[in-house]
Amino acid sequence: MLSFIVAEIGVNWDGDYKLAKKMMNFAKKSGCNAVKFQAFDEKILRNHSQKERLLKTSISKKNIKKIDHIAKSIGIEWFCTPMYPEAVEMLEPYVKRYKIRFGDSKTIFRTGKSDIFEKILKTKKEIIISSKNPPTQKMKNKKIKWLYVVPKYPCNLSDINFKDLYKFDGYSNHCPNIVAPLTASILGAEIIEIHITLDKSKDFIDNNVSFNPDELTELVKLIRLSEKIKK
Repeated sequence: MLSFIVAEIGVNWDGDYKLAKKMMNFAKKSGCNAVKFQAFDEKILRNHSQKERLLKTSISKKNIKKIDHIAKSIGIEWFCTPMYPEAVEMLEPYVKRYKIRFGDSKTIFRTGKSDIFEKILKTKKEIIISSKNPPTQKMKNKKIKWLYVVPKYPCNLSDINFKDLYKFDGYSNHCPNIVAPLTASILGAEIIEIHITLDKSKDFIDNNVSFNPDELTELVKLIRLSEKIKK
């Protein structure tokens, strides 16, 4: 089985459509299957030092049609991490799947549910959840894919417990070394999520966990090569 490779654009497009288009283009050319964005609101960012800058990167009613148009013109799937329940309604006409971030997965483990999780479940679309803990038997569902993540920006190779990867469906990367996602693929990760950036010399917020075009191209090439060898 080929890994489903997701290029996490996240906040690194800085609210600039030209930059978003370039990032989607190099994700497509590198061989990624999809790109991912985030949707948050002012409440979530109320104490953040870069609140205004981050709000410009959030998928919203103002920019969702433009982002969808760019993705369709390039021919790459896009989806999103909704961080408040109302965002699901906004995203529903545009996306095939949803992502739930590590912070919200902690709520699911603690209480067995969350407002965002319950709302997405009703869409009956695929849900990808980042978690440090493997799902319990009760949490398993054919519509839910669990990604192993180390919630540290950035993390080191030594922080990653690859022995636990078999308990998950995939891997969400926060390690700047391409060995981490490549190893996850070799060990059978069905989904690989990787942060990307156009330029590491700039001050894009997630640059310390992101791969540039050359690194992404090399990584995807190695992942696809390892998949051929496994056959």
